[in-house]
Amino acid sequence: MITGLVTEFAKLAHATVVRVTTVLVVLGIALICAAMLLAVHTDDPQLAAKLGPLIDPGGWAGYITVAIQVTGAAGFVGYGVVLSWLFSREFADGTITGLFAIPVSRPTIAAAKLVVYLAWGLVTAAALLFTLIVLGLASGLGAIPADVVPSMARQFGLSVFTIVLATPAAWAATLGRSVLAGIGTTIAILVLSQVSVISGAGGWFPFAAPALWAINSDITVTPVQLTLVLPVVAVSVALTLSSWRHLQLDH
Repeated sequence: MITGLVTEFAKLAHATVVRVTTVLVVLGIALICAAMLLAVHTDDPQLAAKLGPLIDPGGWAGYITVAIQVTGAAGFVGYGVVLSWLFSREFADGTITGLFAIPVSRPTIAAAKLVVYLAWGLVTAAALLFTLIVLGLASGLGAIPADVVPSMARQFGLSVFTIVLATPAAWAATLGRSVLAGIGTTIAILVLSQVSVISGAGGWFPFAAPALWAINSDITVTPVQLTLVLPVVAVSVALTLSSWRHLQLDH
């Protein structure tokens, strides 16, 4: 397992797609939210309506609420892209054949990919929250009120939920042997999440429930609904490991 972790970490650390996605997830989301802060003082009623929480309730509370909304969608796509790349690159680079000749089992390699991905995801989640705080202070929001700290904790929690909920992309990328299969699955899940929220069933859709919980919306998300995330992630991981165990070179 140690060998697999070291190898997969080296691959991830030197990958351009991971570096670019890290920048987009951390700086991209934070800069979008900070840029929206600059547009708060506007006389345009249509733009004011679009800014929503940044105007009401405004301040740190509105800023973090917007960050949660952006993270729920953009973060999920970003994590899905990296996970899809991690599990499809062996097929794209033609290195999958070499994995059949090394002493490390294929499920172990897949598990190492998941562990490295999780570690990277947690680092980006922490970096995103830190960057949001720095840009919020730089934008003149002032000291962070005590009642906003729980919202910041939910922002980080949503990132963690988003990281683990992207795991179906790993299975899809393995089955499709393509990064596009994983990314397509990620986008499809995101669309279904939006549909579930619009229909009022978002609390019972594991991919949408964490965002509703984090934003503390009028839609109440119960602990039971949040725990539905666990079986979804467990099944996705199990299917991914099983697929790598039964990989064949001819198809």
